[in-house]
Amino acid sequence: MFELAKLIKHICPMFSSTVTDIKELKDIATQVRRDIVRMVHAVQSGHPGGSLGCADYFTALYFNIMNHDPQHFTIEGHGEDIFILSNGHISPALYSVLARNGYFPIHELATFRKLNSRLQGHPATMEHLPGIRVATGSLGQGLSFATGIALQKKLDNDPSIVYVNLGDGELQEGQNWEAIMYAAHNKVDNLIATVDFNKQQIDGSTVDIMGFENLKNKFEAFGWFVMEMDGNNMEQILQTMKEAKTKVGMQKPIVVIMKTEMGAGVDFMMGSHKWHGIPPNDQQLEAALAQLPETLGDY
Repeated sequence: MFELAKLIKHICPMFSSTVTDIKELKDIATQVRRDIVRMVHAVQSGHPGGSLGCADYFTALYFNIMNHDPQHFTIEGHGEDIFILSNGHISPALYSVLARNGYFPIHELATFRKLNSRLQGHPATMEHLPGIRVATGSLGQGLSFATGIALQKKLDNDPSIVYVNLGDGELQEGQNWEAIMYAAHNKVDNLIATVDFNKQQIDGSTVDIMGFENLKNKFEAFGWFVMEMDGNNMEQILQTMKEAKTKVGMQKPIVVIMKTEMGAGVDFMMGSHKWHGIPPNDQQLEAALAQLPETLGDY
């Protein structure tokens, strides 16, 4: 069945379906990682480290967790779940998952960061790329956007969920904490945030640059439901996010602290802040692709 799905996906990018098999989800995540390193290498620009680290979660989110309709995308997103990528610099992972899910043709991944491309370095709305509802990447703003969208859904009696992904280094931006306080005070309980907790940012370790003590305690003190998971373990992602969804409607916003490895899937990139925003050279690309077998067909 999965072989047929892969064939249909390759021929007709608008095909989309929920994937429940763990191996299939892992295969998709591997292809997403392959897309990421190829996209960043092609233009010698972009952010591979965090993108690779979030590939498993984004795959699970779009292929299993969210209720969404790639074939009938609207900017308003009435009646469907919405995802906001606050740390917009890891756009390669999002673009790959959107294309592989049918939001736009897979071959368009080859235009990443090129002139007149719809796939800008950070997600943007003026290009009208399906799947993108908010321009992000100016760090610290995404949670505020997501909170506003979630409130609008409540006003519209729309039972859908709003998801938002934050970087851990991004939490050094004060606007996040205003949004964290506001969402809890206003019982925005249709909001599920994830924090990409890889402990790395562009200049080094988050601990060294501006360490924050126990993140779980901080969110709990602000009035959030707090969960934790291994963001590079597909089984745990599905289990934890399923549990998170059961807390929707319980008068509190939800956050999942997602422990990931920067550069996950490519051994020489793993765990180092140096790969936050550095593209691989030709030899490094070859080495990376050797670790990431083609599972869905390259663009």
